[in-house]
Amino acid sequence: MRVEKIGRDFDVSRPWLNRVLEREPRRSLCAVNEVSFSIRKGETLALVGESGCGKSTVARMIVGLHTPSRGRIVFDGADLADPQSAPLRRRMQMIFQDPYASLNPRWRVRAIVAEPIVAHGLVRDQARLAARVSELLAQVGLVAEDGDKFPHEFSGGQRQRISIARALSANPEFLVCDEPTSALDVSVQAQILNLMKDLQTRLGLTYLFISHNLAVVAHIATRVGVMYLGSLVEIADAKQLFERPRHPYTRMLIDAIPDLQMTGKARTPVAGEVPNPLAPPSGCAFHPRCPHADGRCRSERPELITQEPGSAVACQAIGRRVGLDHSSL
Repeated sequence: MRVEKIGRDFDVSRPWLNRVLEREPRRSLCAVNEVSFSIRKGETLALVGESGCGKSTVARMIVGLHTPSRGRIVFDGADLADPQSAPLRRRMQMIFQDPYASLNPRWRVRAIVAEPIVAHGLVRDQARLAARVSELLAQVGLVAEDGDKFPHEFSGGQRQRISIARALSANPEFLVCDEPTSALDVSVQAQILNLMKDLQTRLGLTYLFISHNLAVVAHIATRVGVMYLGSLVEIADAKQLFERPRHPYTRMLIDAIPDLQMTGKARTPVAGEVPNPLAPPSGCAFHPRCPHADGRCRSERPELITQEPGSAVACQAIGRRVGLDHSSL
């Protein structure tokens, strides 16, 4: 999977009559701005950031729920905007944040899990279809008899298992996981994460994992991309990012993780509020909250620059004219 400078704008204008009477122009919200990354087969790339940073919009563009306003998305060498690439959509599926809202409450679990199989024509014989659904339920830790129940008869963790079974039913290679554990209790979160890691190992899956919880990301991710106000500000291998965060925003996010070991390490509190995306700051979007911001940060938008193999950061202060490095941040 390769994402090349994708962006998405939403029309947030007031109704036409209001605009005419009050002489207001149309208004556009840039939710995602020139985001680029690649995901290698078999790895897990996590996108993290505060609520409203655009990570879920990126996920929805990849699976086709939103159309990119600009840029392109390439999967296995094919541009997904090309109508000829439609069959590739079967090879990618999505797990949604709310396991109950994403399941049809009027359908039994057996029909929910079987829907992608039927839609793609993978199995036509009813006996084989029932066997396949039972196999999928067993893969996620449920039993075949659960197929006769409705979603409301399950706990939150069990519903998310059903969502995972449905995502796996089309035999995908690539899964987009949009905060799949955020609505679950902490103990259930660990069960779902362990299940996903086990399935990845057994089935050779590739994940794009969306989350705002860095503790969860540290458990599952191979590489991590950090987003802020619609842009990617840092991307690196997970171990490298947690040990040596380069961007000030990444450092603030990591410092927000509770220190259970009570190491006494100095921490930088997350200061300020996320700017209004309808009126983003000039230059670097993070400069109103950054302790290292200077005049250049307020006037120039930083580009994502590769610092070392597998690592890139968008910050004026790192390794450039200001002369700071990660140890200074």
